[in-house]
Formats: sequence, C-alpha cells, structure tokens
Amino acid sequence: MSARSLVTCALVALASPLLAADRETKQLLDGWEFSQRSGTLKEASAFEYHAVRLPHTWNAQDMQMGSAFYEGQAWYRRNLRLSTDQKKRKVFLRFEGVGQVAQVYVNGRLVGEHKGGYSAFCFEITSALKFGENNLIQVSVDNEHRKDVIPINQFLFGVYGGIYRPVSLILTDPIRVTPTDYASSGVYLTPSNVNAEGAELDVLTKVINGENAASQVIVRTTLFDREGTAVAKRDDRLTLGYNFETPVRQRLHVSRPHLWNALKDPYLYRARVEILKDGVRHDSVDQPVGFRSFRIDADRGFILNSRPYRLYGVCRHQDWQEMGSAITDTQHRQDMEMIREIGATSIRLAHYQQAETIYSLADQMGFVIWAEVPFVNAWSGEERENALQQIRELIRQNYNHPSIFFWGLHNEVYSKYSTDFPVLLTQEMHNLAKAEDPTRLTVSTTGYGDFNRAMDYHADLQGVNRYLGWYGGKVTDLEGWIETTKKQRPGTRFAIAEYGAEANVNQQSEKLLFDFDPTNGQFFPENYQTYFHEVQWAAIKKHPEIWASYVWNMFDFAVPMWSRGGIPARNMKGLVTFDRKIKKDAFYWYKANWSKDPVLYLVGRRLKERTQSLVDVEVYSNVGACQLELNGKVMPPPSLGYTPVHYVFKGISLSLGRNVLKVSVRRDGQEYTDSVEWDLRAAH
Repeated sequence: MSARSLVTCALVALASPLLAADRETKQLLDGWEFSQRSGTLKEASAFEYHAVRLPHTWNAQDMQMGSAFYEGQAWYRRNLRLSTDQKKRKVFLRFEGVGQVAQVYVNGRLVGEHKGGYSAFCFEITSALKFGENNLIQVSVDNEHRKDVIPINQFLFGVYGGIYRPVSLILTDPIRVTPTDYASSGVYLTPSNVNAEGAELDVLTKVINGENAASQVIVRTTLFDREGTAVAKRDDRLTLGYNFETPVRQRLHVSRPHLWNALKDPYLYRARVEILKDGVRHDSVDQPVGFRSFRIDADRGFILNSRPYRLYGVCRHQDWQEMGSAITDTQHRQDMEMIREIGATSIRLAHYQQAETIYSLADQMGFVIWAEVPFVNAWSGEERENALQQIRELIRQNYNHPSIFFWGLHNEVYSKYSTDFPVLLTQEMHNLAKAEDPTRLTVSTTGYGDFNRAMDYHADLQGVNRYLGWYGGKVTDLEGWIETTKKQRPGTRFAIAEYGAEANVNQQSEKLLFDFDPTNGQFFPENYQTYFHEVQWAAIKKHPEIWASYVWNMFDFAVPMWSRGGIPARNMKGLVTFDRKIKKDAFYWYKANWSKDPVLYLVGRRLKERTQSLVDVEVYSNVGACQLELNGKVMPPPSLGYTPVHYVFKGISLSLGRNVLKVSVRRDGQEYTDSVEWDLRAAH
C-alpha cells in the first residue's frame, strides 16, 4: 500500500479563521496504519500496513503468553492535512505515551526522538509541513529493552510496544505558552502559606514570542472557584523578545481558601493563564489548583491540613487482559472507581508515570498519590541521562495535580557501596526533584527488611516492600518486624510500600496451606491470600506512625518472564483479576475495613465443592454483628476475628449435598443479606 492511499484527516474544525488566534487541540486517534516490521525509514515505506485506532499496542495478547512476546521495532503512519489558512500557526504533535523509544518523521524529516515508555513528549512540526497538502506522519516505535533507558529489563513488568496513549495535534499563535517544555502545560502553579485564613498562589508561565519582532503583551492569570467565579486575578504587561522564551512570575492571594481535603472534600479551583496583545487573546491554558498543606511526622504519620490522615491503599499497574496498556479513558476511570469502592485513601502508581486521566481523576476523587519513575529492579550504569530526564518529565508534566504528594525515585534497585553508580544517581535524582519541586517529598524503596543499605536514606522518605509470609518468613511476622524497625530506626519515616500474596481464583483449597514456592509454584489458592491480608492489615492498622501502606496490587497484571500459580506470564497478587471481572475475597476484606459503604460478605464463595463437613464460616461486616442461617436454621453467634469487621462462625456442620448459607444484619431499618451455596461431597 502506498502512502498516497492512506486515510486523509481533514481537520474541518481547524480550517476556519478565528476572531482570536487562540489555541486549538485535537486528538488524532483515527486514520493510523501499523506494520509490525523492523527497518529503516526508507524500507518502512514499502511495508504492508493495516488500519488501527489509538490507543494501540502490538503486545495486547502476546505479553500474556510468556517471554516470546514481540520486543522490537514497528512502524505507524497517517496523513495529516492542514489548510493554507493555518500557515501562520505553530503546529505541534504531542504523544502522551509510546513504548518505549520513538522517532517521529514528518514528510521524511526527523522532527524528534524520545526515550522512555511512560512520559509524554511534544515536538514542533511547523517547518516540516506542507499546508494545503497531505503530510505523511511516520513513527518508528521500539520496545526492546536497552541499557540506557529505564526500565532496563522486563522482569518485573512488561514494556508494551506501541502508541498506547492518545496523540494530539496542537495549533497555537506564534505568541504562546510553550507546549514543548518537557511536554508540560508550560504553566506551574505553586500554592504556599496555606491555611484556613489565606493562601498564596505562585504562577510561573513560560511564554514564547514567535513573531518577527518584539511584542508587548499582557499575561493575565485568573483563579476561578468550582462555580466559575473569579476569586483572584493578576495582569502583568511585558515586552517579549523575538523568538525567545520568557519566564513570567506572578503571585495571587486567596482569602479563606476552600481547602483540598482528600476524599472528604477534594475541592478544586481552576487557574487560567491568558496572553493578550492589542486586546486579542493569543493563547490560554487552564490548570487545576488545590490548596492544601501536609507533612510527615515520625510518630503520627501523614498530616493533611494540620490533621492526621491515614494513608492506606493499593498499588496500580495500568494493563488489562487482552488489551495490555492500550486502554481507554473509560477503563482508566473504571479502575479508579474500583479503588474508590474499596475505600483506599491513597494510591501508589507503580512503577512508572501513568495516564494523565489517572492523575486528573485522583484530583477530583481525592486520592493521595505517590507517583514514580521506572528506575526498578536493576541498573546498568548507562541510564543516568534517561533517569534524570524521566524524573524531570514526571514532575513538570504533573506539577499542578494537587493529588500528588510524593515523587518515587527508585524501587528495589540495589548496590553494595555508597560510591556505586545507582547510589550516586539516586542522590542526583533526589536533588533534581527538589530543585524542580521543593514542595513535595521524594521516596526511595527497598525490598530488604531494614534501611541500612547504600541505596537508603537518599530521599526524604523511606519505603519498604515487605512480603513476610510470601517471600520468606511467616504471615504473622509483620507485627514483630514493625516493632523491631521502630526500635532500631527511631525517627525514620517509613511506609510499607508493598505487601501481598498471590491468588488464582480458579484454585481453591479447603485447608489453609503454608508451603508455597512463590517463584516456581503452580498452586496459589485464594484462601491463603485472604488469610494473609486479614493478618497483615490487622497489624498495620495498629500503627498510624507508618505514614502509608499499599497492597501489591489492586489488579493482576502481566509479567512475561514469570510462570507461576497455574497461569503463565501473570502476577496474581491483585485484589481483582486481570480482566477486572472478579473481585477476590481479599477485596471485600479491605472494603469492609476501609469503606464507609455497607459491606456484608460471606468468604470462600468460590470453594463450592467441599469434602470437609465441619467448617468455620467467615463473614466481613461493617454493619454490625450478623446472623448465620444454614439451610434455614439459625446458627450460634460468631466470634470476633482479626478486626471489628471480621466475624467467624466456628464449627459449622454441613450436610451432605447442597448447603445454603445466608447471613443477615438489620441496621437503622435496613436489612443486609448475603448468601452462598456449598456442595458437600463424600470424601474419597
């Protein structure tokens, strides 16, 4: 197929002249063609292509089939047509996420290269365009792991190949807020001196004059409340030099601000920065604003707006079964809705920068976010430049999200000596993060049980991944570890950054088994994960000084190098299955403990065929003590389990054949019920 036969994108909405030369943005999701072939730009023109729609990944299926997934180069192309009326405009292509090295060509000309599979990038393409004609956009994409791009391997998670997040066409006036400052908004909003009586908002706007001469402009920043009422405004008149980027700094004062108060009240303002010349608006950018203050206390944990606020929640990988990383905004929202349903107050977005929709939803829903870069698992000594680039991109692209409180620097990257490369790199990443954003805290995360390694203490906060009862030790060891750590490392502000155990919902066991091989075993019954989380949350709950704790993971996800638990290429530590269809028992354990929504849930519902007649029946109820009926007969009252929402009916005797179990609670005039059916068969 020739390039001439490509579908042409006629941007009708962009063809009409405007009264004011304001910014226009249009997503380019359709009209793309794809070839999973490796070759040069010249060779790519002869490849066979087929139509695709963005977001797209070529690993949607094979990433779930083991280490034989396609890791290498592929090509995308489309036509783009802009009218001659747009000749005076500046034109940009912005890619939100490409896995993981991209080279973008316009009419055969390289307009830019980007290394990194999770951050956005934006290139100006004006000089390469032919207005009034078809323009051929070609993108080379390569997801092969390499030593100079983090992550340097695909052991802990796969790097999906493709243009798996949206692409946008941006048209601006020559006088503009720059869209090419590491693909950020070009506007940086910093609340300060925040309290109930007042707050300041420092605004940094990076303005470029692309006209042929110096220009006098007004930079106007207006702050709007949720209802759209302007509550503060600042105008600054200045002269912009030709073809020069000018940083414009402004300060606004807000009296009695409505604070962003996490799940309780995630109140958002909106800041609008406008550039005006001779009364005409040439560009405008809107960004969210949330006024909040916070700190971490070694004894009291996380303090939000001067009050203690417990941070507990989940980690999240972005991929879905059969879709990989190429998921829609609707699916991102579905993930966030499930995390809200479970009652989490915080999310660790591991181990990479995630979709812009996720951060915006976190702002709106009130989650406290830990955002991080994919410096994970290993190091090569060649990734310094890219690691620094990715931490800078993460911060600049997400600077204005009030939900983000922490920047993660690395996860389980180890070194023996303080002068080794990763130690020095982590120090450099921390220093860069503080220079870019002194208002938030950095975190480094270890997989060891103590903070005494060379990689520790090079960030503001310490995270530790503890899998006692899964990767060594016993489930019940966590409480003792917490107490020992507090004594040995007094004053250390640490979080449990990961904890969890795997569960294959298709594997069930009547007995609680303890002898697992976590790296090669093929039997991971669900009841062990349930027990694991019952014990470990009960221990964590007693310790508010732990500034955060995160279940690994909210969702099962693909790990192409693994073959464990009866399903290849899958990490099954999620509380929800990879396809998002089944919420495991442990999901309801946390929902009962964390959520304010009523929960009444009978545990073990997937273990329907049984051979043991005498059983303990577990129930999660945050609506009070429940009554159990077995085949219509009321059973004796339950004992209390690990937390006040955990009820255990001990020594319940099942009958041969079909058994109907029903639990019920009446509270405040409302009746809550749940039921399961178990089939008792004679033991062989």
